[in-house]
Amino acid sequence: MKPMDGSAQTNQRVLSGLEFKLLNDYQRDFPLVAAPFAELAQRLDVDEATVIQRLQSMLQTGLISRIGAVFRPNVVGVSALAALAVPVDRLEAVAALVSAFSEVNHNYQREHRFNLWFVVTASTADELRQTFDAIEQVCGSGPVLRLPLLEQFHIDLGFGLGATASPYFQADTQVRADVAAIELTAAQRSLMAVLQKGLPLVSRPFAALGWSESDAIALLARWVDVGVIKRFGVVVRHHELGYTSNAMVVWNVPDDRVSHLGKAIAATGRVSLCYRRPRQLPHWPFNLFCMIHGKDRSDVEQRIAALEKICALDAYPHEVLFSCRRFKQCGARYVADVACEAIPEFAHGPD
Repeated sequence: MKPMDGSAQTNQRVLSGLEFKLLNDYQRDFPLVAAPFAELAQRLDVDEATVIQRLQSMLQTGLISRIGAVFRPNVVGVSALAALAVPVDRLEAVAALVSAFSEVNHNYQREHRFNLWFVVTASTADELRQTFDAIEQVCGSGPVLRLPLLEQFHIDLGFGLGATASPYFQADTQVRADVAAIELTAAQRSLMAVLQKGLPLVSRPFAALGWSESDAIALLARWVDVGVIKRFGVVVRHHELGYTSNAMVVWNVPDDRVSHLGKAIAATGRVSLCYRRPRQLPHWPFNLFCMIHGKDRSDVEQRIAALEKICALDAYPHEVLFSCRRFKQCGARYVADVACEAIPEFAHGPD
């Protein structure tokens, strides 16, 4: 039966109308005001305590990972996608070693010879290199395939939960190229260390970040305005919301075609991520990446087939790497703080 009153079906339960609006409408454009939950309550015709309670409940059940900032890649720190080819009988042990690094914020098993894929984020390029070197040494599974971002076409605009053909919000076809990397001050680093854990679910959350409330709001608003922060709001977990299958699709295309094809893929609105990364020959010949999420494997396969037809991608060698297991998922750690942990109750399901 179709849920009523704007609610939606997750893989766990039916969302209420209020939960749906909090999840769907405020993944971006979250009110940067002193009492944001009171502002949301006024917009949604409920009281502030109800808004906070519902968000807290969805946080505890894993529907959302945090409320906070999604930063533009390589603006306040550096990051890279990476992979290891791990013998099957060592996979869980090596995955646990990788997840133990606080710099690792995503860690997945995928269907490929390179079967363990993870993202590493650090404050500087030197720290990033040192982390990769340490992972290689600790894991003993050969060299890490290091794939830094070279060009972004569409990255992390959230998940629309309405009854549409696509789970994605409108594609960001005008990717800003004018957002330069910034160097954080010591005070800004202290703010980041608190904020990257998520906004506290209290009546005056910006007053609980260790800064002057007005200064914290002003800085975050400025970062949103200039594009340092891509979006500020509710960060959902797509698996818990019913998008239980995903695939990373990679193509080997001529270098002079990457930008054109990447922009074409982004413009379709059929992918959640699309970017260029370097080849690492002879092991990795692919330079164009995208992520596609769906309700099940056949849904994703149909989306891939449609994408290849629309963008005329069939002529280029490609591979599809479906996710098998999620060992770790949390927000990126741009500055040092308490490490986020793997989530055992989520770790062994497909993602």
